Amino acid sequence: MCGFVGIWNKSGQPVSRDLEAMTGTFCHRGPDDADVAEIGHVALGFRRLKIIDLSPRGRQPMFNEDATLAMVFNGEIYNYKPLRQELIEKGHDFRSDADSEVVLHLYEEEGMDCVKKLRGMFAFCIYDKKKDLFFGARDRFGIKPLFYTETDSTFALASESKAFLNLPDFTARVNEAALPHYLTFQYVPEPETMFAGVYKIPPAHTFIWQNGKLSLFRYWQPTFNPQEDVPFEEFLEGTREIMRESVKLHTQADVPLGAFLSGGIDSTVIVGLLRELGPVSTFSVGYEDEDYSELNEARESATYLETDHHEYRIPPGEFWNYLPQLVWHFDDPVADPAAISLFFVAKMASKNITVTLSGEGADEVFGGYGIYRESQALRPLSGLPRPLLKAAHSLMPGFLPGKNYVRRASTPIEERYFGNAYIFNEVEKAQLLKQKNFPPATVITAPFYKEAADYDDVQKMQYIDIHTWMTGDILVKADKMTMANSLELRVPYLDHHVFEFASTIPTKYKIKDQMTKITLRQAFADLVPPSAVNRPKRGFPVPTRAWLRGPLAKDVASLLSDPALGQYFNLDYIKKLLEDHKAGRADNSRKLWTLVIFALWRLKFLD
Repeated sequence: MCGFVGIWNKSGQPVSRDLEAMTGTFCHRGPDDADVAEIGHVALGFRRLKIIDLSPRGRQPMFNEDATLAMVFNGEIYNYKPLRQELIEKGHDFRSDADSEVVLHLYEEEGMDCVKKLRGMFAFCIYDKKKDLFFGARDRFGIKPLFYTETDSTFALASESKAFLNLPDFTARVNEAALPHYLTFQYVPEPETMFAGVYKIPPAHTFIWQNGKLSLFRYWQPTFNPQEDVPFEEFLEGTREIMRESVKLHTQADVPLGAFLSGGIDSTVIVGLLRELGPVSTFSVGYEDEDYSELNEARESATYLETDHHEYRIPPGEFWNYLPQLVWHFDDPVADPAAISLFFVAKMASKNITVTLSGEGADEVFGGYGIYRESQALRPLSGLPRPLLKAAHSLMPGFLPGKNYVRRASTPIEERYFGNAYIFNEVEKAQLLKQKNFPPATVITAPFYKEAADYDDVQKMQYIDIHTWMTGDILVKADKMTMANSLELRVPYLDHHVFEFASTIPTKYKIKDQMTKITLRQAFADLVPPSAVNRPKRGFPVPTRAWLRGPLAKDVASLLSDPALGQYFNLDYIKKLLEDHKAGRADNSRKLWTLVIFALWRLKFLD
């Protein structure tokens, strides 16, 4: 696990940039080693967190045998051993035992198609001296980040966009076109970022930079292929087999390894499978308010599975004091309060281990979010004409129970589901934002709904989340909050072989009545504590609702009254959000938190 930069000087002259300063901005990603390589008009910089082959032979930038290729790589390749053996048999000479070197030689052998053979999480850049080009890729789900920008003099790539602040002709500015979408989703949907002129290489894409042009190529597409006639028992057995294989592959490391453990089924299954392989350390965090803490449930699972368990309770003061630092680590504003919990559990774990396994992706892959039950809940009204439902909704008094139910039943899924986070609607954004005539949130989701047109509603929601919520929120906070603490996080549910198997499971075996992830739960019912099998998802809940009315209210009000925010927002509207929340007239905690994170981001990067 590492961080890197790649610089291309458009003038053809040697790169006159301080690469050590650029990589120094993310030294937390690689505290163990650092190096740079200057190759004519190209320069590559690297920071290393040693995981596999701890010797100097694993140092990057890494070169091939005749130094015509140079590579920087971030991630892990879980099938590197068989690939390495195949390449040795074809005559390739390896200088290290590092998994990253496999990518370099595989590119020599396969060219752009090399990524199709990789099983893992990765972002990398190869300078091909003979062809005078950058070639690189990002993994299938976007587990590892990769940013790029272009200025008058430079094309640059980096693992963290804050590195670009060291480019002399780069100016940090708010991407105002992305701001309305941030307010909807609580993150900036890819490929945009909140920095104007900075973008992300999309997941499952390779890229080439050559002759002053960036070209992107998709190499993998997640698709759902439900096998309706396959017996349930076969899905149970297949889930056990593929998850055991994935977890075992994800344990490859030459450093101590453990796992995060919440109270839910996802992380508990991972820990249970790790325990089949040997002793394991587990880590959990929570809060004093028991309504927002899973420490008891996590402790119960740890006791049942006999792990070496560690836990920590986060006080509100410490939470607030660390928040500016977390925003800096994020690069982009990501207003998911659960990021705080992830930061603190990573901080605790990094004192004991260097690699952790976690349960991200299980909900998107196996159908776990509570909202996925919605289409089943709306079924009683699904046969009624939509105009009739709309008319009924308009006639119902606002206080009448069921009005929202009728509204959702009368609204096509394409217009009501934008992913797991939907913070400000279009009317609210119009009241809040200074800018007008911004595009609706549907411009982000419509292309994905078009691709998912033949799926049922649950599969459509999974597809939307895989392409938006998971890449923009779940995996960003997983990477940034763990790497902030020099800890590598691995996600066995997002092995693409796991997804390709899970995509064959019909919806009837994912969702039924109040239960989600039926196949995953039942497949490991004999492995995990009985109480964990049917426990609803909570996912590191955070008591922001109460804190914004209590210990954090004054600090938040002061932050959000900053006149500089008036450039973007209607401050009177923000004041009303604060007052209504504090008085208990509304729960505006998610809206306020979204504004808090943007305000802190602006202070960190623009001031």
